Amino acid sequence: MKSIFLNYNFRMLIASFCLFSFFCSAQQNNTFLKDNRPNIVLIMTDQHQAEALSIAGNLNLHTPNLDRLAKTGIRFENAYVTFPLCTPSRSSIFTGKMPHSLGVNSNADSDNKMKDTDKQLGLGHLLTQSGYDAAYAGKWHAHEEAMADGNGFATIADFGDMPLAEKCIDYLKLKQKSTQPFFLVASFDNPHNICEWARNEPLPYGNIAPIPLNETPNLPVNFKKSATFPEALQLEQNVEVKIYPTQNYTEADWRQYRYTYYRLVEKVDAEIGKIINAIDALGLRENTIIIFTSDHGDGNASHGWNQKTALFQESVKVPLIINYKAITNANERLNKSLVSNGLDLYPTICDYAGIDFSENLLGKSIKKIIEKDITPHDFVVVETKFEGKNAYGTLGRALITQKYKYVLYSWGKNREQFFDIENDPYEMHNLINSKAELTHIDDCRQKLLNWCKQTNDTKFLKKIVLPTTSILTSDTLFDKPY
Repeated sequence: MKSIFLNYNFRMLIASFCLFSFFCSAQQNNTFLKDNRPNIVLIMTDQHQAEALSIAGNLNLHTPNLDRLAKTGIRFENAYVTFPLCTPSRSSIFTGKMPHSLGVNSNADSDNKMKDTDKQLGLGHLLTQSGYDAAYAGKWHAHEEAMADGNGFATIADFGDMPLAEKCIDYLKLKQKSTQPFFLVASFDNPHNICEWARNEPLPYGNIAPIPLNETPNLPVNFKKSATFPEALQLEQNVEVKIYPTQNYTEADWRQYRYTYYRLVEKVDAEIGKIINAIDALGLRENTIIIFTSDHGDGNASHGWNQKTALFQESVKVPLIINYKAITNANERLNKSLVSNGLDLYPTICDYAGIDFSENLLGKSIKKIIEKDITPHDFVVVETKFEGKNAYGTLGRALITQKYKYVLYSWGKNREQFFDIENDPYEMHNLINSKAELTHIDDCRQKLLNWCKQTNDTKFLKKIVLPTTSILTSDTLFDKPY
């Protein structure tokens, strides 16, 4: 009898252990116990300036899908990139660090060597390790041209806007009944095709036919270059003809450029609409956060500029929309907080996913800004570098507050710029020599100096203009002479 009793206890112990193991395994693999954390869908476009949304008041285009996302979410009016160029900007978004801190200083392979330690802290890895299914569709171009192993994502669609939305919808269908939350990135190429159009090349996703001139958008109010246009920018534009093939453009050419740019935005809006519709149709909206943004803008004829890289508002300011049931009843549909999408989306996504993130990050969780748990940034910084076969390697930094914008390039006449963007949003009046604004100019100079020191931005620290009241001398900014 005793033997039978012992055998029974032993069998019960084994059964209990197996049941416990099953529960632990199920929880780890999210196959048995439901993980109630929200799904996160990050939708990105490429070269999409902030004003290229009809909900932003632009009558030259119609973006119904992004508009409805904004109407039931929050649109951030002052969202800036960390660098107005694909690879550095995207590298920031997925790591929460400034490009110079990552060693990603341009699109050139020789100038974007991210360390493995930074890769391992990327969003793909973090969310996968915390139990999310992380999937990537479309353009990557963050420290590597195409998505590669080692970034924490499963690739569900290669680079190309067709059929990116359909591949995303197939993925969403697979996840409809899943108990595991997902992080999906849908990264579109357009309106980047404006680069090919400017060079009179065929467009990868279909050409845009020209229309009569009187039907094209007018030129922007800041179309003409100012008397203090930075010399370094002019020379960079002159030598890289294939990047800036617009130097011989007539005003009629520029108007066709603007017409085409807006049609490309409309094209990608239609593709984004397919994903939004699928999220709704599959019943996923209830527990899905949708974030929309872009890696940089486009000159779009302002200051006679096409492309990006320059620190004009049209290139550094981008759309940012966050849509989630938890905030759809928010009174504030338009948020004017200063946001750096390259620094702030990382802690924001971690925050929504319930992942602890380092307090040493420069970025702030937008979730906490929305909930008014923390104060927004006093200023954001954007950096740049001109890289190319014939480029001069001009560096630049912009320090932007709610009211002022201070711009400094590394060399050349008119390298220092100062704008009251509250009253001069199109940057038409450089106030750098204004005695009335000297206090504010010096304040921005000091903030940029402190920022360069704080972020170990040693290359640009040597190019700083010191405040007029500073007791420092220029030699103190050099760790070595050259």
